[in-house]
Amino acid sequence: MSAERLLQQYLAVRRLTERLCAPLATEDYVVQAMPDVSPAKWHLAHVSWFFETFVLRPHLSGFRPLDERYAMLFNSYYNAVGPQFSRPARGHLSRPTVDEVYAYRAHVDKGMMALLEQNRVEPWAAIVELGCHHEQQHQELLVTDLKYNLSVNPLRPTLGARRIEHAVPVPLARVPVAGGIAEIGHDGGAFSFDNERPRHRVLLAPYELGSRLVTSAEYREFVDDGGYARPDLWLSEGWRAVQERGWRAPLYWERHDGDWAAYTLAGLGPLAAHAPVAHVSYYEADAYARWRGARLLTEQEWEHAAGVESTPGTLLDESPLEPAAAAAPGLVQMTGDVWEWTASAYLPYPGFRTLEGALGEYNGKFMVNQMVLRGGSCATPRSHIRRTYRNFFPPDARWQFSGIRLAFGS
Repeated sequence: MSAERLLQQYLAVRRLTERLCAPLATEDYVVQAMPDVSPAKWHLAHVSWFFETFVLRPHLSGFRPLDERYAMLFNSYYNAVGPQFSRPARGHLSRPTVDEVYAYRAHVDKGMMALLEQNRVEPWAAIVELGCHHEQQHQELLVTDLKYNLSVNPLRPTLGARRIEHAVPVPLARVPVAGGIAEIGHDGGAFSFDNERPRHRVLLAPYELGSRLVTSAEYREFVDDGGYARPDLWLSEGWRAVQERGWRAPLYWERHDGDWAAYTLAGLGPLAAHAPVAHVSYYEADAYARWRGARLLTEQEWEHAAGVESTPGTLLDESPLEPAAAAAPGLVQMTGDVWEWTASAYLPYPGFRTLEGALGEYNGKFMVNQMVLRGGSCATPRSHIRRTYRNFFPPDARWQFSGIRLAFGS
């Protein structure tokens, strides 16, 4: 990538992050409603910390940090870099103030501009590109964390999102996919995370997949049929979660006047029956598939099928901040709308190698107790997602835009 293109990428990513925060009141920046989410203020600072730590400190001569104490406050999990402030306690940080966090971003931006405007490509350019994709990951987390943080407020605040008028989706069809030897993983021709490499071969049996995502109306049939009360449908740990946490429907669904409503970033409103069901855990996705007499795709099956020409779904660039119904025939929504749970545990590919140094902690150390999701969501930037992208979360996670695509065949 040329120096000019890298500069433009950096500026575009940084501007989008701040545009996402434009509707927020000052008080919205500091809320942390559960340990898994972070305050908006922390996201804004952490992505700046990444550029400061891995680019500016080692590579910009004469660079001086704005505040050395930020090195600990905004380090997420990089043990090789130094200590971190407790993740569940990030909402306790009333200081630095929101204004001071924006001043920190401006300070880092000034340093990055000085470096990038040298107009030459150096070895650190790859780290800048990684940092841009890292910030795009946090753009999605910013949206999903804000949604959760706002949802616990009885006032049901909005984030300026518009409510979508959903068309009736096309009927769900089965799309056959031939088996055989498939190439899986990134070929190294452009940016990818280390967990997408190396490219390798797998053997797949023939299978079928759903032409579109499962809708809220279809998932409601599972709810109304007592799916959350049938232990035979659930994995053991999933059934435990249902019992201990009182799950009776996806996250953000609520009963009002005998019907289902759902909280979105446009506020509380009637359940969007035609839209893809979202905010379900892996356990719920697996139980629903079993109830339908189907299963979930493996990540290898998903990636192989994603090579077929298809109509993409809604991504962050379209700005609705909620998934939309599938309106086109054929294979649709392989990218966008909701991340698709797969039946695959998050494990290293054969021959996987982490990045050198502290950046080796980016992905590899999380390859346990997580399941893979594919395809991106309505909160994923279009320039960030690709066919080989591997997202991962614990199987009980529900606050992401996570949904279901069915698979058929053994």
